[in-house]
Amino acid sequence: MAPDVATTTPDVDAPFSVMGADGHLLVPDTTDFGEPLDVLTRRLYRDMALARRFDQEAFALQRQGELALWLLCTGQEAAQAGSIRAIRDTDFVFPSYREHTAAIARGVTVAEMLPLWRGTAQSSWSPSDYRFNIYTLVLGTQMLHAVGYAMGVRLDGSDEIVMVYVGDGAMSEGDSSEALNWAATMQAPILFMAQNNGWAISTPNAKQFKAPLHTRARGFGLDSYLVDGNDALAVHLTVREAAARVRAGGAPAFVEAITYRIGGHSTSDDPSRYRDDAELQSWIARDPIARLRRCMELEGLADDAFFDRVAAEAETLAAEIRSVCVALDPVPLSSLFRNTFVTETLALQREREEHEEFQGSFE
Repeated sequence: MAPDVATTTPDVDAPFSVMGADGHLLVPDTTDFGEPLDVLTRRLYRDMALARRFDQEAFALQRQGELALWLLCTGQEAAQAGSIRAIRDTDFVFPSYREHTAAIARGVTVAEMLPLWRGTAQSSWSPSDYRFNIYTLVLGTQMLHAVGYAMGVRLDGSDEIVMVYVGDGAMSEGDSSEALNWAATMQAPILFMAQNNGWAISTPNAKQFKAPLHTRARGFGLDSYLVDGNDALAVHLTVREAAARVRAGGAPAFVEAITYRIGGHSTSDDPSRYRDDAELQSWIARDPIARLRRCMELEGLADDAFFDRVAAEAETLAAEIRSVCVALDPVPLSSLFRNTFVTETLALQREREEHEEFQGSFE
């Protein structure tokens, strides 16, 4: 089991941290990270850097009309990389819609991630291949899906756990309360990874809820944790500890990671209309990638050659994103009827045939 370092606290202003703002380590040299610190930090840094470059390129493609929509994860890379690397590759993960860092870490390819956002597929990767479910754009529904899957895991007698990502906005949905209560009462082997980025589109935390998210989860009977979501190592230690307790038969866990959404809610959003620049700049100064790099440099965990290699890999990824995106051909609308269920129902077949007849009338 991981060291007991991520203490539960009702104080929303004091999340657990491992790195200081300048990157220096706040924990003893003997802290068990599960693997050598140089190996772990290099893996986390690469995940985060590739995701940041993915975000930049996808945003540009959307502005050029090549993608219909894009949900950015810039600023939230540490919460995702630190958490996804803290569980086993065989543990099943349910994302929401901006978990690009976690998806990259699990091996989901560019060619599989882009079709949803270009509008050429409803879902474009096999969840079983990566133990990573397809994105869920309806707020909060993935929480109930995840608890249901976790109940199946428990009935199978497996030592697998389930992790589900959720944002602070989705925590205001009724599905979240149902999921937390169901998980607690059924002792489901599940870990809720809540990324509190401060805003539910244009609604700030103060207008969403009065009690911090982790204290709400504790009220349902979950073990809860509060962590600095811009500190990849702190997130990793926290989730590693929480996952070990769940896997050992403990209560379901809830981790609230305090982070920030640097961009808009999506490419359809203009965040300058509801938040001021001073707030944004204060969080840009806490960039999770720059913070991890400072730590790696201070502790001698990587040299310039490593950072240069990652930067070059990121540019190669950007070129791949562009070439894959523009090569994605549109699909006929009739595919929607065929792909709603594994086997097309008679009702959907009739609807598809009516649609195809209507469409054919314009030819």
